[in-house]
Amino acid sequence: MTRHLRTPAKHLTRRFLRGISSVNIALTSIRWPIVSLAMEPPSTPQPRVVALVLNYNGKEVTLDSIGSLLAMNYPNCDVVHIDNGSTDGSFDAVAEQFPDAIQVRTEDNLWVAGGANLGMRWALERDYDYLMILNNDIEVEPEMLTEMVAVAESDPQVGCVGPKAYYYGDRDRIWSAGGLIRFREAGSKERGMGEMDRGQYDRTEEVEYINGCAVLMPRGVVEAVGGWDPNYRLALEDTDWCLRMKTLGYHCMYAHKAILWHRVSHTVGGYVAGRTYQSGRSTAILVRRHGGLWQWLTFVAFMSAALPMAFVRELIKGNQAAVTAKLRGVVDGLRATLSEPPSFSSASSS
Repeated sequence: MTRHLRTPAKHLTRRFLRGISSVNIALTSIRWPIVSLAMEPPSTPQPRVVALVLNYNGKEVTLDSIGSLLAMNYPNCDVVHIDNGSTDGSFDAVAEQFPDAIQVRTEDNLWVAGGANLGMRWALERDYDYLMILNNDIEVEPEMLTEMVAVAESDPQVGCVGPKAYYYGDRDRIWSAGGLIRFREAGSKERGMGEMDRGQYDRTEEVEYINGCAVLMPRGVVEAVGGWDPNYRLALEDTDWCLRMKTLGYHCMYAHKAILWHRVSHTVGGYVAGRTYQSGRSTAILVRRHGGLWQWLTFVAFMSAALPMAFVRELIKGNQAAVTAKLRGVVDGLRATLSEPPSFSSASSS
């Protein structure tokens, strides 16, 4: 007779618990990967920038410049065409080629300073973080604004930032690597002008001034300093602004990784009477505004030597009228009645 053996219930329970225990030991001996469920902090949005392109009767180059600026990779920038009283159809041409473009127009030519002030006031009323004034005869690398904003954000005492600028027609020849203030026969000079780029200016650093061809300015600095001085009309309004800005403790910074190419003097020409008159006039005003005894002596000495030499040089070319125009400009600048630069302190609340 077959006997069926039954295992008592308490023995079955012990075996089950020993099995569970061995499983637990095996599980705890494994090194499991640590998974973090912490959320990454949201990225800070890039500062809001407006690029203000000044144009007077430069339709074709303005279209090229706007197209170049719209191709920048900076994610938070509006490009605005400031039509400074153009009569060549610039406004309609921009509207046709760039239907979504923002345009601000004045019926009269307000000169460089007046056009810049029109754009700056428009931008301040719309709460942009940075304002970038630009000539209409430029081409920019896509990364230019990204590099300029990075420098501006690096120090609260940065008052303005400028790029490395090359000649448009000679792509590796430097036009400006920041500026120098001189108080001589001309009030300022571009650092590195005419030099081939061998890396000699490949460092971001403070400079004496930034040329208005392309200058990035924080909103708060613009409100503190005010606008460009319209007494200058065509030259040195950028130099004057930088000098006023520096008296408040801010710095001019050159951003060597920010790149553009400049079609120099496309709108106003080269060494011609109209341009030399305005240059002489503005230089005299700059000395009146900012010059001490040494700057006055330097200005008189260099102007006394430079004008006769320039007359002889240009006489050979039949262009001596440009030199006499500069002398007239100096005299008019010394005699001119000067108004105070415009204030923007209440622009955002107006």
